[in-house]
Amino acid sequence: MGSPDALSAVRRAVREFLARHENLLAGGELFVAVSGGADSLALTDAAAQAAHRAGLRLTALVVDHRLQDGSAEVAATAAITARKLGADEARVLTVTVSGRGGIEAAARAARYAALRRALPEDGGLVLLGHTRDDQAETVLLGLGRGSGPRSVAGMRPLDPPWGRPLLALPRSATAGACAELGVEPWTDPHNADPRYTRVRLRHEVLPLLEDVLNGGVAAALARTAAQLREDGDTLDALSAELLERARDGATLDVTVLAQAPAALRRRALRTWLLGAGVRELTDAHLRSVDALVGEWRGQGGVWLPGNFEARRSRGKLCVEA
Repeated sequence: MGSPDALSAVRRAVREFLARHENLLAGGELFVAVSGGADSLALTDAAAQAAHRAGLRLTALVVDHRLQDGSAEVAATAAITARKLGADEARVLTVTVSGRGGIEAAARAARYAALRRALPEDGGLVLLGHTRDDQAETVLLGLGRGSGPRSVAGMRPLDPPWGRPLLALPRSATAGACAELGVEPWTDPHNADPRYTRVRLRHEVLPLLEDVLNGGVAAALARTAAQLREDGDTLDALSAELLERARDGATLDVTVLAQAPAALRRRALRTWLLGAGVRELTDAHLRSVDALVGEWRGQGGVWLPGNFEARRSRGKLCVEA
C-alpha cells in the first residue's frame, strides 16, 4: 500500500502550483501530459482534483512515440487510466521520432512538439510530471556536458506552456501516491536500458553519489539548480538593460558594451543573436563574439550557425546572414 502522506503531498503540490499561476488558466482548460508511468498518473489524479475544484476542464495528452512494439496499446491504456483518474478527456498523439542528437533527444523534441500542437491557439498550460529526481539528473547532465549555468539551473517550475508542480517532491512520492490510488503504473523498458545516459545516471551515478556523500544528493542538486535560476534571472534582467542601452538600430554600440562585465555582455549578446535568428549557440560562439568587444585586435568576423556572421565595424557590432 502507498502512503496517504505521499498522495496528499502530490495533491497539495499541484493545488498550490495552480493557485500561484491561476492567471494562466483563464481559458477554463488545463492539460496534463500522461505517459502511463507513476509520475504522470499521480499528477493526473492531483490535476483532476484541483481542476474540478476550480471549475476547469482537464484534458490528458498521451504521446505515442511508436518506438516499441505494443506502444499503441500502452498509450490507449494510459488514456483510459487518465479518464478513470478524473480527466474529462484523453487524447493520444502519435508522433514520428527522427532527427539529430540521438533517440533520447529526438523523442523529447517530437513529444514537446506534439504537446504544443495540441494546445488551443490562444495558448494553455500543460502539466508535466518531472520530480526532484528528474531535476537532479538534469543538473548532472548539464555539469557533465559543461553546458553552463543555464543548463545546470535545471528545469523551471513554470516555463509556459509547461508547468512542473512536482519538482520539489521525490519520485518515491508519486509511486506511493499511485499505490494508494490502487493504479498500476506502466514501466517503460527504456528507463532500464543502460544504453541511455539518463538511465545510467539514475541507476548508477546518483545511487553512488548518495552512498559516498551520505544521502541527500538529489535534494542538494535541486537546491543548487533553484539558486542558479534565481541568480540567472537577476543577471538576465541586468543584461536586458545593458542590451537596451547598447542598441543602435540593428547594431550594438561597442563603447556601451565594453563598460560592462564580460558575463553580462555575453548574456546580452546571446539575446541579441537569438533575436537575429541565430540558433544553436555554444559558449565558444558567444566568447568569440564577445572578443570583438573585450579583446579587439582588428580581427575578422565570427561565423555562427545558420550561415550568420557577427563582425565589428566603426565601433558597432552587426550580425548578418
